[in-house]
Amino acid sequence: MTTSFPGFSSPGASTEAPLEMLAACHQRIVSQCSTLKRLAEHLPVHGSDADARRAATSLKRYFNTAAIQHHADEEQDLFPALIESMAGSDAVCIRGLTTALSDEHRMLERQWRRLEVVLDAVERGEAAALPADAVSGFISLYQRHIQREEDELLPMAARLLGDHDIENIGRAMRQRRGIADID
Repeated sequence: MTTSFPGFSSPGASTEAPLEMLAACHQRIVSQCSTLKRLAEHLPVHGSDADARRAATSLKRYFNTAAIQHHADEEQDLFPALIESMAGSDAVCIRGLTTALSDEHRMLERQWRRLEVVLDAVERGEAAALPADAVSGFISLYQRHIQREEDELLPMAARLLGDHDIENIGRAMRQRRGIADID
């Protein structure tokens, strides 16, 4: 599903290379979605055992922090930089793409909140089941969303944004995460 971003092959990318970091985050989202799917299969057989509780805690930590920061990186920094880089009809096209991706972020966040309620119960050790349709819908939407960002958004950003724009995006990512700026 994910493809390597040009010139990028390691999931350890940093804010020094923000486009590569966004692509690496996609790989981590795919991994977390895989964990979610395995947990949904695990719960009916083993219940909210220690493994399930650990997985629930890990999933909540990821989707309530890193995934939200990833959406903010795109919406607050990358999307505006792309729109600013273009004029005329090209800006309208980019605005359409970024609006659609932002709308998908909201859908993903709403779907996540429904799953999180079940994960809260699992964390407490209560009997719980993740609805298969909710899990598959969340994973499918993320897969389509990531594919669109990797096929359209990130290559476009690599082509259109200058070094100054990339540096500003990286700086904003560091600030969002409480990482000291490098200068």
